[in-house]
Amino acid sequence: QVQLVESGGGLVQAGGSLTVSCAASGSFDHIVAMGWYRQAPGNQRDLVAQITAGHSTTYADSVKGRFTISRDNAKNTVYLQMNSLIPEDTAVYYCNARIYVGRRWDEYWGQGTQVTVSS
Repeated sequence: QVQLVESGGGLVQAGGSLTVSCAASGSFDHIVAMGWYRQAPGNQRDLVAQITAGHSTTYADSVKGRFTISRDNAKNTVYLQMNSLIPEDTAVYYCNARIYVGRRWDEYWGQGTQVTVSS
């Protein structure tokens, strides 16, 4: 069974930095892409950033230039470095991964980690 375990959320002042990480564990063959989504109260869950196995990246416009996503394929881990945080970045951040088990791929989600930016 595949699991995504997140860590690193917390409370930070505006202008500060925070890094969240997510490690995939279990029995699987290949991770196609890993990424981060976020959901604030009353809002839908939106993509923040995504990285492929080949390290191609995609960012939401709202975080470009402030957030950096990276990936350690050997550790099956994805990181999100968040700089110049603003209160609007406050949300639950969810790790997402598209993973092949055998010939089939499925989408997996972490449990979520709270990021709170105080003004």
